[in-house]
Amino acid sequence: MMNEPWGKAGPAVAARQVTKTYANGVRAVRSVDLEVPPGEIRAVVGENGAGKSTLMKMFYGLEQPSAGAILVGGRPRVLRGPASAIALGVGMVHQNLMLVPSFTVAQNVVLGVEPGRRGLVDPKAAVERTARLAEESGLTVDPRARVEEVSVGMRQRTEILKALHRKARVLILDEPTAVLTPQETEDLFAAVRRLRDGGMTVLFISHKLREVREISDKVSVMRAGSLVGTVATADATERSLASMMVGRDLSLDVERSPARPTETTLRVRCLGYEAATGQWLHGLDFDVAAGEIVGVAGIEGNGQSELAEILAGLRRPSTGTVHLDGTDTAGLDVAGHRRAGIGYVPEDRLYNGAALDASIADNLVVDRHDRPPLARRGVLYPGAVRAHAEELIGEYAIRTPDPSVPVRALSGGNLQKVIVARELSAGPRLLIASQVTRGVDIGAMRFMYERLVAARDAGAAVLLISADLTELLGLSDRLLVLKDGRLVARFDDTTGLTEKRVGLYMLGVEEHGRDRLTVGLDTLTAGPEDPGETT
Repeated sequence: MMNEPWGKAGPAVAARQVTKTYANGVRAVRSVDLEVPPGEIRAVVGENGAGKSTLMKMFYGLEQPSAGAILVGGRPRVLRGPASAIALGVGMVHQNLMLVPSFTVAQNVVLGVEPGRRGLVDPKAAVERTARLAEESGLTVDPRARVEEVSVGMRQRTEILKALHRKARVLILDEPTAVLTPQETEDLFAAVRRLRDGGMTVLFISHKLREVREISDKVSVMRAGSLVGTVATADATERSLASMMVGRDLSLDVERSPARPTETTLRVRCLGYEAATGQWLHGLDFDVAAGEIVGVAGIEGNGQSELAEILAGLRRPSTGTVHLDGTDTAGLDVAGHRRAGIGYVPEDRLYNGAALDASIADNLVVDRHDRPPLARRGVLYPGAVRAHAEELIGEYAIRTPDPSVPVRALSGGNLQKVIVARELSAGPRLLIASQVTRGVDIGAMRFMYERLVAARDAGAAVLLISADLTELLGLSDRLLVLKDGRLVARFDDTTGLTEKRVGLYMLGVEEHGRDRLTVGLDTLTAGPEDPGETT
């Protein structure tokens, strides 16, 4: 596959006075000037709606500028779609990986540009080509493995190899570490540096400022559609980058006093789940007390989603018991779980977190529309509904011109605030918060952290499920680790606990004794290697 030639000098990619205005009048990008030379890892950061994703889409041909010029290889280009970008050597790995699950890694890598002659694909050549690319780039994969059977990290490496197979010279990585363990992130960063050292240009999009500082050479910061500055990474701190992003001094550190847990709110014993699809659960035992945050770590797909949905009443367990304040909830429907005092922030806010076509006001009362002060004897009071919405909009800093706006029109961060506001304002005894900051910007992220800690301090039991280990270690008073639907580690004190240590359990490299993890929490004893570790 031959790519179109580049100029002998100039930036690898550049935007010259680029503006993007949509038909509804929204200006997503405003007169941006950005140049990235060959052989550099350039991070691009900003809040949701800052314009960074739109700019990256223009570099990849998914969007076209309304004004200005896009340069690739030192020359102005018209990119009418991804095929135009790929022909010029631009590759993009999206946050939602675009692979065929039933195909092998090699088949995915060569898909569309398969080796062979006379229209016949050469499977052996595909495997050899994939293995050679993997060795040259340091991206370890099993070319013959089916994508549906490999880890998230290997799927991502497969996406990068797809771009390399198409002779990419510019690689755009969109939130590449969102679901990786620390070990997988280290491997990815090593491979990215190797590609950079070989002359590739990498555009790295992320909300994780610590990782931005670790991997990039320079950081470009966008705010409200404009480029507000580019700084050498060595001269930047997380705090200075966060302040550039939001236009004011901001720190992600959340002050929290030591937990003061009281009585046990949630008691899970021998919980099992036999799934028609997804991950089975095997004999889970754990407690969550009022006044504490218990984190659940694990690579996605290891049972976190099934556990959260069982606790929220969306699934029925196959075996075991779930008690909330002594009441067995395993046989209750969703409404029964809510009446029992369970709040749920689901991982997929679009699918089952909100009614997208309904107003903000209606979404905020969907769980209480049939009782005072919002309704009486089956009659809903519109004035009370609006007043309730206005109060929560102010309290949770939801950016909207009016409570009647459909939640579909909100940004991801503001939609998440609506869901969190609804769940916390109900005063739950147990809050299940699953991937609560996924896809939200840095300002909304800090806001969510503060609210979770406030709920804990007000006496709620909080079960926090997250793919972000920095988040889990920063907020959790205790930590559980799931692997293949089993509880493989429990840390009763997260002080001094490292992401790398937790990642070893997530990967299955280390595992606490299963026999002692499943006999009941009272019999667990402190282990020798980490503070508070139990075996």
